[in-house]
Amino acid sequence: MAHSLSAKKRIRQNAKQRARNRARKDMIKDQMKSFTAAVATGDAGKAEAELRKVASRLDKVASKGTLHSNTASRKRSRLAKRVNALRKTGAGTTAAQA
Repeated sequence: MAHSLSAKKRIRQNAKQRARNRARKDMIKDQMKSFTAAVATGDAGKAEAELRKVASRLDKVASKGTLHSNTASRKRSRLAKRVNALRKTGAGTTAAQA
């Protein structure tokens, strides 16, 4: 157990920051789940809307330092690839049906 006042304060600060970081990461995970569900339905418009929400959330979390900016960028890029693939396959099926 810490004895000095500064060490005790540091323990309190670490606990608060850990709670903040965990909350932010949980928000991202929840947003990712809704994005994944939108992609699973095959609705490109809904998936794009969810992508915008996830990208915004990732950028905010990265700006706070919870995630590294390159990590956020990589995740955003991978999600965009999924939406683009969905759009490409969705466009092909609607053209084939018409």
